[in-house]
Amino acid sequence: MTESSTEPGAADARLIDRFIERVWSEDGLADRTLEAYRRDLAQLSRWLEPRGHTLATATREDISAYHGSQPVSVRSMARRQSAFRRFYAQMARDEGKREDPTLLMQRPKMPRGLPKALAEREIEALIVAPDTTTALGLRDRAMLELMYSSGLRVSELVDLPLSGLNTRQGVLRVTGKGGKDRLVPVGEEALAHVERYLAEARPGLAQGHGQPPALFLSRRGSAMSRQQFWTLVKGYAMQVGIPGKRVSPHVLRHSFATHLLNHGADLRALQMLLGHSALSTTQIYTLVAKEGLKRLHAQHHPRG
Repeated sequence: MTESSTEPGAADARLIDRFIERVWSEDGLADRTLEAYRRDLAQLSRWLEPRGHTLATATREDISAYHGSQPVSVRSMARRQSAFRRFYAQMARDEGKREDPTLLMQRPKMPRGLPKALAEREIEALIVAPDTTTALGLRDRAMLELMYSSGLRVSELVDLPLSGLNTRQGVLRVTGKGGKDRLVPVGEEALAHVERYLAEARPGLAQGHGQPPALFLSRRGSAMSRQQFWTLVKGYAMQVGIPGKRVSPHVLRHSFATHLLNHGADLRALQMLLGHSALSTTQIYTLVAKEGLKRLHAQHHPRG
């Protein structure tokens, strides 16, 4: 097959170029996604050509027949359909009354991904990584301890006000999604490190900045951003030998939930700690715990 025969026709190529430029400028999609979209549309164009159609003239029946003749994984199908829906939605907007051939098409059901949790020994190594002889190291250790101890979201951690911590009772008042408040207990180890941060590090970070409301302060005396915190976490993960790809914005929260279930925590109690409005959201962690037990059994049981 010659190179020219693998490329879409000139008219379709222009449509694809225009579409890619638009979604890049309007949605800021990643380069890999744009390349995949371009490839999906070019393949559809080549499939349509011997059937006397182009991307501009394709019908709903054409799109359905193409999907049926080109079996791929569920994930690839979902990405392909996303490319087609975006492409034809843009054409419909540009051309007014043109019918969108992707409307009413059934979307593939994606398998539900399991949250990623670190092993307990990895969490321990990550938490003790900061250099607590420095003010910033004290802050980082306190943040890591608190997030893992209380299962906070990243946004909840960096937005936590000083007034939200009750050291005498060992609880946090956390404002979660939808502006809902909840009380979350703080473990003794985490509380000890937070109190040390408050006594030895925070006054210096706050000096010259009035009375900043945030509990955890940057070197400039202001609240930290989520990006700043996770840059720190990834740095500590690399320092202790945890691959960066295994560290996500919710890894400590996921680990908190998974480890509690592994040690016999009640699902309803975990729902309250995490601030989930629906129990079904919390139940995903039971699958994570079961997968961990399966791996443990396979690794250590003589007949695993």
